[in-house]
Amino acid sequence: MNQKQPYLLIVDDEIDTCANLKDIFTDLGYQVDVAYDGLSALELVKTHHYDVALLDLKMPGMDGLELYRRIRQISACTVAVIVTAYATSETARAALAAGAWRILAKPVDFNQLLGLVGEALEQPLVLVVDDDQELCESLWDLFREHSYRTCLAHNIREADQSLKQQQHNVVLIDMKLPEGHGGDVLRLVHEGNPSARTIVITGYRGEMEELVQQAVASGADAVCYKPFDVKQLLSTVKQLEK
Repeated sequence: MNQKQPYLLIVDDEIDTCANLKDIFTDLGYQVDVAYDGLSALELVKTHHYDVALLDLKMPGMDGLELYRRIRQISACTVAVIVTAYATSETARAALAAGAWRILAKPVDFNQLLGLVGEALEQPLVLVVDDDQELCESLWDLFREHSYRTCLAHNIREADQSLKQQQHNVVLIDMKLPEGHGGDVLRLVHEGNPSARTIVITGYRGEMEELVQQAVASGADAVCYKPFDVKQLLSTVKQLEK
């Protein structure tokens, strides 16, 4: 389902470390960009999509945790592995609180790192399309906790961009969106990512019921109503992800 050539971002102020990792991952068929500080990394993230980011914890100007918090705002589905020579239980807690997926001690065991990158790329890819940013953040936390890579889009334009960048396993589509409705997104999914399974969501059961039924008739795989039954939502996503 996912990109044939995974795209990695390596950020470390140690130039030799970046060069060595880039050479190894490139030889293995990955596309790799490197940056030596947080601001340069953010400029790359604004113009490229990265599946996985390998981020050094201690860097001048901006540490790896603050960098990932900012990356999340631009590219929520980029999975972060924090690499550090200062691994402690406190560091691990801070990394998880920032949304990072794993923390890896330096000197890096490359076989372990390669395994983590491969595991991250195998996680099903979910896209949530909803203009309620607080809800999106809650769903991001929920799905990441259950090992889903999770993209966020708050309008039809952002949904279209995400669908063009990656092949998603499951797309959750709010029926009430700025400048359109969920049926518009469903059409984009069918055109650009036809193998994705779709769940239409709404908190306006009465008002949106006609559009919901139209979406189901157009091929939506499931309907979930807000406020969500979390267990039911996770079960529905799991049934559709494969």
